[in-house]
Formats: sequence, structure tokens, C-alpha cells
Amino acid sequence: MKIKDIMTRNVETLSPEKTIGEAASVMARVDSGAILVNEGDRLVGIITDRDIAIRAVAEGLSHETPISQVMTEKIRYCFDDEDIQHVAENMADIQIRRLPVLNRDKRLVGIVSLGNIASCRSQKASATVLQGVAKAH
Repeated sequence: MKIKDIMTRNVETLSPEKTIGEAASVMARVDSGAILVNEGDRLVGIITDRDIAIRAVAEGLSHETPISQVMTEKIRYCFDDEDIQHVAENMADIQIRRLPVLNRDKRLVGIVSLGNIASCRSQKASATVLQGVAKAH
């Protein structure tokens, strides 16, 4: 089974010039702790609730601060045609809970999370990623 079979499509994204206040509002509306950041059709980063708390609020930055000042730029990703087990092992190794999914033209097509992998029919993939992420905590 491939990542494209289990990923979440129609991912909410924001551009880097949007504010962290806008990012927080979108996170609340879509019930997610992370929003992908894109310029045009290219993925340029991710902003998480943790980024907002640690890099913005804790530093006394305004809610009008552009996302680009606090987002994570070095973003890990996977491809939509990769095998679920391979991606689960990668997520476990790097202890990450979600990965953007790109096509081979490096265009954003979705996101895969622990929940997506846990709900797929592969018990091995589910166990792999859950054990790896659990090590981080």
C-alpha cells in the first residue's frame, strides 16, 4: 500500500507573509497543531503550535509577526508513491508525527500523520511509527 492511499488530501496551507495570529486561527478552525507554509505551489515550511509558543509568545513577539519569522524551514517530507512501511520507518527514525506528502514534481498533494498510519491496515507500519515517536517523549 502506498502513502497516497492513506494520506489526508486538501491540506490547509498559508503563505509566509501571513501572521502567526492568522495561523493560530486556522489551527483552531481545522483542529490541527500544524499548518504547512507555501509560496505559490512550493512547500517552504511548516508552522506548529509549538513554533508559535516557543519562538513567538515566549520571545514576546506580536500576533502580527509574519509566519516566516517563526516557521520551521527545514522540512521533512515523503512522496505519494512511497510504501507505507518505508515512510513509517522514516517517521520513527526521525521521531516525527506528521510529514507533508509531495508528488515527484515536488508539489504538495497531502499530509500523512500518525493517525493516518495507525488507521491503515498495516499493523507493522502502525507499530513501527508509534514506537519510534514514543521514544521522543
